[in-house]
Amino acid sequence: MHFQPYPFERLHQLLQDIKPNSNFKPITLTIGEPQFQTPEFIRQKLCQSSDLLNKYPKTAGEENLRKAICKFVYRRFGVNLDNTQVIPTFGTREVLFNFPQFLLFDKQNPVMAYTNPFYQIYEGAAIASRAEVIYINLLEENNFKPVIDEDELSRCDFVIINFPNNPTASTLTLDELGEWVKLALKHDFVLLNDECYSEIYTQSPPPSLLEASLHVNNLEFKNIVVVNSISKRSSAPGLRSGFIAGDKTILNRYLSYRTYVGAASPLPLQEAAAVAWMDEEHVKRSRAIYRKNFQIASRVLDIKIPPATFYIWLKVKNPIAFTCKAYEQYNIKVLPGVYLAREDKNGINPADGYVRIALVEDEQKSEEALMRIKECLCQV
Repeated sequence: MHFQPYPFERLHQLLQDIKPNSNFKPITLTIGEPQFQTPEFIRQKLCQSSDLLNKYPKTAGEENLRKAICKFVYRRFGVNLDNTQVIPTFGTREVLFNFPQFLLFDKQNPVMAYTNPFYQIYEGAAIASRAEVIYINLLEENNFKPVIDEDELSRCDFVIINFPNNPTASTLTLDELGEWVKLALKHDFVLLNDECYSEIYTQSPPPSLLEASLHVNNLEFKNIVVVNSISKRSSAPGLRSGFIAGDKTILNRYLSYRTYVGAASPLPLQEAAAVAWMDEEHVKRSRAIYRKNFQIASRVLDIKIPPATFYIWLKVKNPIAFTCKAYEQYNIKVLPGVYLAREDKNGINPADGYVRIALVEDEQKSEEALMRIKECLCQV
């Protein structure tokens, strides 16, 4: 089993022999990790629950966490879930890696498709599942939305989409998501939407694939699942709280599989996660910071403010040269887009010509970084 180097490993190799300009303090805008303190009420709950460390957690998750997640889904998306339709998870990275292996295990020649560029865990899961991969390119000419190719999709067993999207920051409407639900039913593939950025938006709240499923009258979420997490929502990536929700027939079998995976979240973490999922005020404060950062970016770089996420998908002439120059002359790290994508069967890499910038710092540091990037753009 051979996995490709992770994007950040490739970045390290690219920059390892370059000495950055010490006249500037280093700023790293490569990873989607909020650089803010996890809210105090979440940390307090974690500390108050430390006496639960002497107990094993349930694979299915504790009832209070499941209820908190279901209440979040109803509050945010207007979707009522019962216990058979949701599983709390240890973040979403582990789910995105092991769920495809579970789902595709009995397929003789599995075929998996996912949006391109992508979160590299999708690729790792495809490799571990021995699946043929079909890339769904996200291109500027289509506003970074996935183009539907039914001939390709008809061959698929499993499809992952990711909206709001990392790294392009594009979103899909309720009707557009509904079309994907219809395709999943028509061609009988399982469709997963990675919704980890659903709560980081600058305009109207993006819809969920669960909403879209109800919208097109797929009331039991047949063939439909979503994943979500508090990592971005609550500035708590270390808490490792996520969930998978949707088709109860699939999730019932997946829950049995998870018993053997051993990825149950420790009880103190579940207690802290439950209060995080129940609160919206801290999320509103985070959104305000990201919105302000985008307003600064719009002014400094003359870009359009994206509808969601905290990423800028910045078009540059030579992404590798730009990344090296930004580090060498301005001590700032960005991520070349080609590290987040692969060439399709036609030799097209949809991320060629872009760098990803994660605006995860406070207003002052973000403005400083963006001013340096502006200067660098004038030189490359």
